[in-house]
Amino acid sequence: MSHSVCVISSRAPYSGQSAREALDMALVSASYDIETSLLLIGDGVYQLLKGQETGQIPRKNLAAMLQVLPLYGIDTIHVDQVSLGERGISSDVLQEGVTVLAEGELPLFIQQHSRVFNF
Repeated sequence: MSHSVCVISSRAPYSGQSAREALDMALVSASYDIETSLLLIGDGVYQLLKGQETGQIPRKNLAAMLQVLPLYGIDTIHVDQVSLGERGISSDVLQEGVTVLAEGELPLFIQQHSRVFNF
């Protein structure tokens, strides 16, 4: 197994700092040329919904951070299909560059990484 990192984000985008910290972790890891994957599960899938506006809350919009991921070598954001289904979200309303992992693929995907960070 090559040295790689999987950052798992399971929190809604603006419910606290967890989503932002997960994105920061992914960017830092990738900036050191470490193969890095971002996996969104649970309420973390809400981070990928298009058209989020943060004007009414004191939080920065995470969409800008998601858009720079390819500049750091993170070309695909992985998302759990079960989490999408539980929240009634279809993959066509998500941002570009998303790979949906089917129910049985999630454990194998995580096992492919030498380090896993859960936020």
